[in-house]
Amino acid sequence: MNRFYITTPIYYVNAEPHIGHAYTTIVADVMNRFHELLGFKTFFLTGTDEHGDKIVQAAQAAGVEPKAYADKISALFRQTWPKLSIENDKFIRTTDLEHVRVVQYVLQKVFDAGEIYFDTYKGLYCVGCERFYTERELVDGKCPDHDKPPVERAEANYFFRMSKYQNWLIAHMESNPECIRPERYRNEVLAFLREPLEDLCISRPVERLNWGIPLPFDENYVTYVWFDALINYISAIGYPDGQLYKEFWPVAQHLIAKDILKPHGIYWPTMLKAAGIPLFQHLNVHGYWKTDEGKMSKSHGAVVRPLDLAPVYGLDAFRYFLLREMVFGLDAKFSEEALVQRINADLANDLGNLFSRTLAMTARYFDEKVPPFGSQPDGMDRELHDKVDDAVRQFRDEIPRLGFHKALVAIWECVGAANKYIDYVAPWNLAKDAALLPRLQTVMRTLLEVNKVVAVLISPFMPSTSVKMLERLGIAKKTSDLRLAEDTSWGALQEGAKVLKGESLFPRVETAGKKLEKPGKQGAAKADKGQKPREGKKAEAPAPSGVTDSGGLIDIDLFRQVDLRVGLIRQAEKVPHSDKLVKLMVDIGEERQIVAGIAKTHSPADLVGKQVVLVANLKPAKLMGIESHGMILAVRDGLDLKLVVPEANVSPGGKIS
Repeated sequence: MNRFYITTPIYYVNAEPHIGHAYTTIVADVMNRFHELLGFKTFFLTGTDEHGDKIVQAAQAAGVEPKAYADKISALFRQTWPKLSIENDKFIRTTDLEHVRVVQYVLQKVFDAGEIYFDTYKGLYCVGCERFYTERELVDGKCPDHDKPPVERAEANYFFRMSKYQNWLIAHMESNPECIRPERYRNEVLAFLREPLEDLCISRPVERLNWGIPLPFDENYVTYVWFDALINYISAIGYPDGQLYKEFWPVAQHLIAKDILKPHGIYWPTMLKAAGIPLFQHLNVHGYWKTDEGKMSKSHGAVVRPLDLAPVYGLDAFRYFLLREMVFGLDAKFSEEALVQRINADLANDLGNLFSRTLAMTARYFDEKVPPFGSQPDGMDRELHDKVDDAVRQFRDEIPRLGFHKALVAIWECVGAANKYIDYVAPWNLAKDAALLPRLQTVMRTLLEVNKVVAVLISPFMPSTSVKMLERLGIAKKTSDLRLAEDTSWGALQEGAKVLKGESLFPRVETAGKKLEKPGKQGAAKADKGQKPREGKKAEAPAPSGVTDSGGLIDIDLFRQVDLRVGLIRQAEKVPHSDKLVKLMVDIGEERQIVAGIAKTHSPADLVGKQVVLVANLKPAKLMGIESHGMILAVRDGLDLKLVVPEANVSPGGKIS
């Protein structure tokens, strides 16, 4: 059986989880789920790094002991990941006794091989990085990551003969060009290796720092935090004799941000070589998330907490944004405005619209049952099928080479093609002619098959949405049970299986840049005030200026001021906290958002695909905090409310005169 092993860095517990941690861990989760989809046996490791100067300082500032501080912050990381739909196999801590044992085992092994020696060193030390810097590594005399000048420090310590492995490491990287990906970061490490490589100080005297793993050969010293932390990748899977180590270490892939490239690209491979341990398969390096203030960093206090965002905008929407917005390896800019744009454009308008339209029409024309292919596919059907096959191929090819955004683009091209297919084929017209039933069956079955494949392809990125889509398509499978080849096969939907319309997958978001708040009772009452439908059998259009309450006559010029248009409802969803308002996205040649008081008589799913008449030049109004740009016309008939519709389907935006 094929195997896949993915690790995140173990996160330093001197600060709470932020969006940078979330991105790295979500990427690892996506890669792990993708390989599960291919049928691989997988192992996904994350955890926390808990020793060193910075932890002691943070604990002192909090007024607690280092272990108590580490316990608290480590628990925050452990509790955060399930809330982001992250399913890791193991969570390791560097304070775990088994990890301590393996670190000491490796240290002793390297020491016994003569690769560790004792010496006095004087240099420039950054407390934030917990390492010595050379002059050439500083930027304007400051640490490049912490923007602070290092302090001069002289100490007697133990050193690892890292310089001995410089030529070997260069040769390895040149003969294995994909050992560090993307290539820019391999080139960055090679550029660093053009200068003489110094030996690595791997200890700290207990008299200065006692919060660490004691050296097995000298109890007066503790291990340098990097020589401790990096070993987690093998200690977590039972090095040296464990079965998991034997199974998974040969296929190990590390996932890191570029700020820790040097320890992973230089320290770690030379440590492994000195210990006689085979190297990892790939080191995958991503860029920084930035805001308007610059790099997002806990050191500078500029962070975004993922659990502040996910509940507001939706967990799967948050995951989608991170993977779609960042080109792996490059920096990306984060803003809530960009997040909202992705949600509204990609998720609500594209995917949500396709799914709602497909299920609503299946319900209307085939009693919520999957129809057969009633006729031979025509050119448009085959073209859409080819687009789906191409999306599957790109998905399969791009994720292993870190092209997450490319895989998502391919999936969304498929979604866009399906939406255009609906507009062009116009199933509502086919439904009018019984002789065209076989063609309607093929069209709707084609659309259902597209939605099924899309649901499978988004499963690594948006697992909850995938399950929801599959359930509503009549497929009861967990994402871990999906298999790419089997579950993206065309025509595999069960004929006659029941589909469920349900609510919109992704409601549009109207407020960006701040947390969305649910309206209270007072706000809801205010929003509903004055919105009661008028009694009597008359269209509920606004009264133009100059018309009296008694229904005075108007002339033709005044009537012409009212811009009445035919619109096609593309998307519909109930407004939270209101029993009668529904929010519509209506196509009148351009997209309009309209809030209508028709929820008591019309379900959102039934509205999608209907043509209506609306007042297009009405001043915008806010209902329940949602802006409405027009008014749908309806007729009150006793307790019933019926929409005003054209006699036959016309082009969206047609002007009524």
